[in-house]
Amino acid sequence: MRPDIQRYGGIAQVGFVVLVCVLLAGCTGTPPTERSYSVDSSGVLSVQCPPIQVTETVLSTGANVTISRLVFHTPHGDVFGLLAAPASPKAAFVHAPGAGNKKEGHEGRAVSSAQNGYAYLVLDIRGNGGETPGYPLDFEKDFNLYQKEGFPEYYDTVCDMINAQQYLSSRYDVPVYASGESNGGRYAAVATAIDPGFAGFVGISTSGFGRAGDNPTYLESAKKFLLSIDPDVYIGAISPRSVILFHAPGDPIIPFGDGRKLYDLAKDPKKFFSFNGTHGVNGEVDQVLIAEYTQIYG
Repeated sequence: MRPDIQRYGGIAQVGFVVLVCVLLAGCTGTPPTERSYSVDSSGVLSVQCPPIQVTETVLSTGANVTISRLVFHTPHGDVFGLLAAPASPKAAFVHAPGAGNKKEGHEGRAVSSAQNGYAYLVLDIRGNGGETPGYPLDFEKDFNLYQKEGFPEYYDTVCDMINAQQYLSSRYDVPVYASGESNGGRYAAVATAIDPGFAGFVGISTSGFGRAGDNPTYLESAKKFLLSIDPDVYIGAISPRSVILFHAPGDPIIPFGDGRKLYDLAKDPKKFFSFNGTHGVNGEVDQVLIAEYTQIYG
């Protein structure tokens, strides 16, 4: 028995592995359609993220919670995820961890959410050091790709979140929220703003980039690229869907004030919570979120 599964909620490991091939538009052997993007004159990103094949391996089941390992077969490489879900979830979350954090570090959080009635999918973000290949967040490398009309990894990660939303929406037919911490929160904010399929956004210990692309000394291409990845540009467009932000006053990585600035740019409905901690999601954040969504879904 895998010890990381054994210790959460009495989940018992299944004695066999089930592989499921799912194509969100119907299961076929057709390779995924290529992704594409555009950035308008004001720096706002649009992405086309066609449905993709997903392979599911059921790792364990019990106490009305199933834990699965997912593989999203994207045109730009496989992306891995960890899903914990009850049989009939009330809603679902796609969570993007912060830099250097692997999906396995959120397994307990995913199981707890499932036990409270929510499907919780943790993506293994490109370049975070987990199963999903890629390079750590690198603005210069992404900008060079953008200039050469390549596909920046930042845009790929936004597409990964959108494909995960498509998967959960198709599978469970429930509202799906994007959540993320630190850099993961930035991906989640952009994905929520440009994909109306998300029901709302939860950001923890995150911020925008202060509209750095507005700097008049930058080349036009640099301005557009920097704006295209900046949550400050997008957060207001999430309304009328919900925005919930968390930030610790003692955050040593992203200043508390930067988190407040992102909140100020958001439109209603929105909520901001200060929490006791440093940087990243913790148990206090989990408890507040469960309470918030229990008010909505019971």
